Amino acid sequence: MIPRGVEVFVGIDPIDLRWSFDRLTGIVQERIGRDARSGALFVFFGKRRTALKVFFFYAGGLCVFYKRLDAGTYRLPEARDARTSTVVISERALDDLLDGIDVEMRRAKSVAREQLH
Repeated sequence: MIPRGVEVFVGIDPIDLRWSFDRLTGIVQERIGRDARSGALFVFFGKRRTALKVFFFYAGGLCVFYKRLDAGTYRLPEARDARTSTVVISERALDDLLDGIDVEMRRAKSVAREQLH
């Protein structure tokens, strides 16, 4: 369960998923411009997009959640600006992402259904 009201930042550029706490802290500061201990969640993908890491601060320490899909790949959220390296998503979109749901396709189908009615 993702806490309500938490900011969720998704890094668009792939990282080496072997990186751990210190390097991820640096990536959060360098690429996203945030403090890793801010209470936000930071999502990073590997090059093949079959796995992701969620990096966050909780109860006085840094935490890493790692998930690898058994099949398929994660679909990155689309950036509105081609120059950006980070996308902000909702808690619901993160839940869907972690479940392997294609957030963009789901949104497109909802819009298409609305246009039919």
